[in-house]
Amino acid sequence: MNEALLRSLTPSVLTVLVRRGADFAAAEDAVQDALVEALRVWPADPPRDAKGWLVTVAWRRFLDGVRADTARRRREDLLDEEPVPGPAPAVDDTLQLYFLCAHPSLTPSSAVALTLRAVGGLTTRQIAQAYLVPEATMAQRISRAKRTVSGVRFDQPGDVATVLRVLYLVFNEGYSGDVDLSAEAIRLTRQLAAAVDHPEVAGLLALMLLHHARRAARTAPDGSLVPLAEQDRGRWDTASIAEGVGILQAALARDRLGEFQAQAAIAALHADAPTAEETDWVQIVEWYDELMRLTDSPVVRLNRAVAVGEADGPRAGLAALAALDDSLPRHAAVAAYLHERDGDLARAARLYAEAARKATNLAERDHLTRQAARLNSGRRQ
Repeated sequence: MNEALLRSLTPSVLTVLVRRGADFAAAEDAVQDALVEALRVWPADPPRDAKGWLVTVAWRRFLDGVRADTARRRREDLLDEEPVPGPAPAVDDTLQLYFLCAHPSLTPSSAVALTLRAVGGLTTRQIAQAYLVPEATMAQRISRAKRTVSGVRFDQPGDVATVLRVLYLVFNEGYSGDVDLSAEAIRLTRQLAAAVDHPEVAGLLALMLLHHARRAARTAPDGSLVPLAEQDRGRWDTASIAEGVGILQAALARDRLGEFQAQAAIAALHADAPTAEETDWVQIVEWYDELMRLTDSPVVRLNRAVAVGEADGPRAGLAALAALDDSLPRHAAVAAYLHERDGDLARAARLYAEAARKATNLAERDHLTRQAARLNSGRRQ
């Protein structure tokens, strides 16, 4: 059974049902039922037209639900027009489905869950496992999200920027349970890139590929974090790097710079350096300046302070950091690193310990705790 094929067909099957008049929530339930049936039937009797089979079964499940609901008698005209099973239409409204699932009326967490279910074809159980919440909790979240968007017209224009933010949220969740969300986000972004010609879609895809290329080197065999400067670059995925750089170069050539393209350019400079010492930090600072012009985010300013510290020395980095709110996530960790590079080991150790207490990720907390212990041990010797 090719589950990847099923998941890739999910959005186009769902859009067919919605185009035929099904409300979003009922259509999505019907498609999920069809996917379950496919998993049961296809291994012994695979269809010649996979999409057409799913459309037919999902439509029948939808109609069964309508017939069973006496409150929906107004759909009698629709019931009389049940289509004859046959090849599914070639029209693909997947792009509109992306927009619908990233509707501004949804919270970010609901938009992510709905995107994974309706566009990604994941089950509620898989999504719940990925986000480490009970399945019942995730089911309620998805149900609320479906009710929210059920009244939205399917032909309304959508906001590409909102869709990209949702996909980037999915990507940053990484891996847990039996679903690799980073790989899933890349798959969905590729699908979006095929449906819409937009340089920022390409920028996000390039950024994901460049970050994902370093994944194998990010952790040691014991699960501990390996900082970028200490990673074994021989373990980086050179094919993904080459693809990401190629996609980025084509996007930048269109001269419509956006934040994801700028972030991808920074990631490409890291990927291009044979060693950490050969990283072009001056150019990275220039790209952070571009990124600040596009989105004056405190997180961007924090990352820029690190780059300035590498390009112009730790004191220059600390000066850039001094302008930022010290309650920012990772502020203490950045300050610790820069003070260590400046030779103030006692202060760096205190800041590493403070950063460890504030860390929300166990692996990051362990890494920062080890950094503090390393400096304290060195000072006692």
